[in-house]
Amino acid sequence: MATLCKYPFLLSLCFTFFMFSSASTQEADALLNFKAFIDDPNHSLSSWSNNSGVHHCNWTGITCIPTPSLYVSSIDLQSLNLSGEIPSSICELPYLSHLNLADNLFNQPIPLHLSECSSLETLNLSKNLIWGTIPDQISFDALKVLDLSKNHIEGKIPESIGSLVHLQVLNLGSNLLSGTVPFVFGNFTELAVLDLSQNANLASAVPTDIGKLEKLEQLFLQRSGFLGEIPESFVGLSNLITLDLSQNNLTGKLPQTLGSSLKNLVSFDVSENKLLGSFPSGICDGKGLKYLSLHTNFFSGSIPESISKCLNLEIFQVQNNGFSGDFPNGLWSLPKVMLVRAENNRFSGELLDSISKAAQLEQVQIDNNSFTGKIPQGLGLVKSLYRFSASLNGFSGEIPPNFCDSPVMSIINLSHNTLSGQIPELRKCRKLVSLSLADNSLTGEIPPSLADLPVLTYLDLSHNQLSGSIAPGLQNLKLALFNVSFNQLSGRVPSSLISGLPASFLEGNPGLCGPGLPNPCSDEHPKHHSSGLTTLTCALISIAFAMAIVIVAAGVFVFHRFSKRKSQPGVWRSVFFYPLRLTEHDLVRGMDEKSALGNGGPFGRVYTISLPSGELVAIKKLVNFGTQPSKALKAQVKVLAKMRHKNIVKILGFCHSDESIFLIYEFLQKGSLGDLICRPDFELQWSARLRIATGVAQGLSYLHKSYVPHLLHRNLKSTNILLDADYEPKLTDFAIDRIVGEAPFQSTITSEFAHSCYNAPGKESHIRPRLAQIDAFIHLSMSKFPTYASCLIAECRYSKKATEQMDVYSFGVVLLELITGRQAEDIESLDSLDIVKWVRRKVNITNGALQILDPKISSSSSQKEMLRALETALHCTAVMPEKRPSMIEVVKTLESLNSGSCVPSSLDSEEQMQSVGV
Repeated sequence: MATLCKYPFLLSLCFTFFMFSSASTQEADALLNFKAFIDDPNHSLSSWSNNSGVHHCNWTGITCIPTPSLYVSSIDLQSLNLSGEIPSSICELPYLSHLNLADNLFNQPIPLHLSECSSLETLNLSKNLIWGTIPDQISFDALKVLDLSKNHIEGKIPESIGSLVHLQVLNLGSNLLSGTVPFVFGNFTELAVLDLSQNANLASAVPTDIGKLEKLEQLFLQRSGFLGEIPESFVGLSNLITLDLSQNNLTGKLPQTLGSSLKNLVSFDVSENKLLGSFPSGICDGKGLKYLSLHTNFFSGSIPESISKCLNLEIFQVQNNGFSGDFPNGLWSLPKVMLVRAENNRFSGELLDSISKAAQLEQVQIDNNSFTGKIPQGLGLVKSLYRFSASLNGFSGEIPPNFCDSPVMSIINLSHNTLSGQIPELRKCRKLVSLSLADNSLTGEIPPSLADLPVLTYLDLSHNQLSGSIAPGLQNLKLALFNVSFNQLSGRVPSSLISGLPASFLEGNPGLCGPGLPNPCSDEHPKHHSSGLTTLTCALISIAFAMAIVIVAAGVFVFHRFSKRKSQPGVWRSVFFYPLRLTEHDLVRGMDEKSALGNGGPFGRVYTISLPSGELVAIKKLVNFGTQPSKALKAQVKVLAKMRHKNIVKILGFCHSDESIFLIYEFLQKGSLGDLICRPDFELQWSARLRIATGVAQGLSYLHKSYVPHLLHRNLKSTNILLDADYEPKLTDFAIDRIVGEAPFQSTITSEFAHSCYNAPGKESHIRPRLAQIDAFIHLSMSKFPTYASCLIAECRYSKKATEQMDVYSFGVVLLELITGRQAEDIESLDSLDIVKWVRRKVNITNGALQILDPKISSSSSQKEMLRALETALHCTAVMPEKRPSMIEVVKTLESLNSGSCVPSSLDSEEQMQSVGV
């Protein structure tokens, strides 16, 4: 070799070979150094060894490129259960452009030293345990893809991230990022994918400079606390394919030309926000839209027939809005549509037979609207349909014989309509699990073919006019719910149906008989042989027996008339708006002191009961109610149960007899706002309090203006505001007067306030009546509930009937509780004044407004918002009702605080105080 190297050419060749060999050794050493810092319990990197005889370019996860020799260009170690530290030695690989360590267990801050990898274009550390903040010093000269999603990264997004000008993909989703998002995205001129989703601690407006990203194709901002309006600049995202802004706090209207500008859209999701306005015009102009979700907002108006241009549409979700007008018939004939959800709106119109053209339709939910007409026969021609739910509408006529011909049909709900005629034989839908036809006008017999449906589990035919007997074959099904109550059925009930299901599901059918039912069957009585008595003797005995029956019956009637209230409860009637395996016997057994929540309000106590599924429901047992016919009571509860708003508690059903009414509500685990405020450790941040106040205002606004018929709450207080797991508020005990009756409602409120005076008499000397009789009553009520009685003071002086202004006043009291952190009824901490008078006295002294604010909140920015909210509360509790704002105006004011667009407070102005009636 020494001899050969004497020649220049061979010398150069030897030197090159030596350099390549040295570089190869250095790269292998760098990889082994990297391995030394890694924990590899599954021995996935066992091939990484100089003793394995395998070239390092063939080691697990390694890719090399010839430049001109073999150099490591990519390390892909995804999903290998690796942990440990990511060392800086990895940057000793000069041509490393792709590093993928996703879906492992690396538990460390973001390794800033990776910025030393000068050729790195892709860095994927997603699905690890990376923690800490994104460092301000972050700098990658060539980076095109940065994926830090699904880790534990917290803190703010630094402005320095804007230096990564070559980025094409930026994914920071599913972390713990907080604060506001910087306006740096305009730097990313090459960006195609931006994901900031599922960062619940963010509190930021959507950056307007995102609209400058002309190459952006995917934008994911869902579930990240974004607020304010959708920027008008978004109309410039001409290449956008996917837009997901769902589950935020976005308000206002959609940009007017947004739909028509985004011609490449495939997926458009702005669901679960607070958006309003009309349906996005031109959304189908691009004709590529497959997924459209606007649900759970405040959209209104009609949906144009131009929706029929969306020939590729598969998913259409507009439920839980305020849409109205005729439902677009063109939607039903779209060839690719699979899911249509439009429940809880105010749609009208009819379903046409053209629905048969939707050959791929799988699910339709249009409950709680105002559809009319007949169920179309074309529905039975859709062989892919597995769910059709159209309850709480105005469908009429007969059910077509083929309506259950789809071989995959599983769920049918046509309850609470005005359908008539007979139930057709059901033979083809062998996968039917749930059938609800309750509360219609169906006649005829229960089809025997129901017994041949092998997986039928839920069958509700209650509140119809069905006759005939119950087919014995039904007892062979494994029915979790079988409700045929309040029909005209007769005959023997199969024994297993009696023993396995509540008797209330059979009640209201006097002709039914069987063991345990009020009527035993005739063949259950012992047979008697003829006694040989003469015809005359039999006649005399019969007459005497009949007279005895008349006398006894008269006595029973008189006794019942005078002891009705002391007798056993009468016939129970149950109406469920959701499938609940629950009976009145379950309710009575479950309502004891252990399940009671608090001491109860003036209209009864609330209990929690566990369903067989393990789900909890809340039961309110109403007391002090009037006597309404069953039909009228059901109609009133149905009015309340049809409400669908995220800030109003759902009514799941109710049971009633002559003696009791049980309202069944959804259960909310955080309890009431009043309970939260009274806790000694109450330290909820102002942002959460403002969100609660805004939600309550939105719920009231919905009751007052959006829901038809318009309703009043009439009993609003912090204990009637429940909180879910995310502290989203929901109103309860609303419009109770419609159920108990106006006279009992007024009587109960009056007696409640009158009773409270006996707890602490003599504390009301500061009240100076203007009208003697009214204020004498209010004087008694101030001792225990001074603040809510203050509402009566103002309203009794200026109004003779319940008004929206009464609810507005009560809301103002709740808002003061959130601002001060004090209970409205906490007299001792309020200098023996109700909270409204206490606040008004404070704001009239120097710096008094600041003394009102909850001292647990010290942030200056929060205090500025609290002062603005205090102005709103004072407007709401103005003495003169006509000076109080509407709840729509209150919602707008609070949403402006949420979006950070508040103006300076004017509470130091005496004129301002006088303007709100202080």
